[in-house]
Amino acid sequence: MNNTVPTYNVLGVNVSALNLDLATAAVRDLVQARGRDYICVAPVSTIVDARRDPAYRQVINQAALVTPDGIPVVWLGRQKGFQEMSRTYGPDLMMRLCATEDSRGLRHFFYGGTTEVCDKLVQRLRGKFPEIIVAGTFAPAYTPKAEVLAARVRDQINAARADILWVALGSPKQDFWMAMNQPLLDVPVMIGVGAAFDFLAGVKPQAPRWMQRSGLEWLFRLCSEPRRLWKRYLIGNTLFVWWLLLDALHLRSFGTRHSTLDTRDKP
Repeated sequence: MNNTVPTYNVLGVNVSALNLDLATAAVRDLVQARGRDYICVAPVSTIVDARRDPAYRQVINQAALVTPDGIPVVWLGRQKGFQEMSRTYGPDLMMRLCATEDSRGLRHFFYGGTTEVCDKLVQRLRGKFPEIIVAGTFAPAYTPKAEVLAARVRDQINAARADILWVALGSPKQDFWMAMNQPLLDVPVMIGVGAAFDFLAGVKPQAPRWMQRSGLEWLFRLCSEPRRLWKRYLIGNTLFVWWLLLDALHLRSFGTRHSTLDTRDKP
């Protein structure tokens, strides 16, 4: 976890107290540091999955940053005093880092989706940002779980000299994948962005901004893909609220009442 960014605990997950501007600056700093870091996004579904699986929780908590991708996650951070926080949504972070003046010269590699999706994504990004540097793309064959990269794919990514490797495999798979392949890749920053490739390529519809801002994006996505997402949202969201209630009533402790950086500046 990046020690320069304050965090707060949500059901055992250390979430970075960020907004889009702060996240963009933090990613840029990680690129300049030239380490080997990965960044996870944390909607409610990621928090729930991490609560259920200690191994997954460890992967998330070892990330350099864990962005507050869901509005309820932001609300919890603001309750803890981080009033400057706002939703740091994977597709928005991706667009910002492709567009911002401060990020000119960054080399982007896109890993995930299908060949068609990657082609459409790159076409759209180049249409919006003519100066973007696309170091490469790779659409992997589907596997149910994260796997160590084959040597030829690893070498292809490393030869591209990317500054940011965007990983779109869906959670929790993409987060396990980043942690598993981190030692093998000469990439300063990997960022897991879930369905961002599909959204930004125009393959899947995004929720209207008013639904995103009001915490109702889950309802839009549930209606769009009910068979695939009903468990994530109907069961997962219920568990999230239930666990927070138990914690608030002191009936069960998840560490939620404590910040990992209690010395943070108060607003």
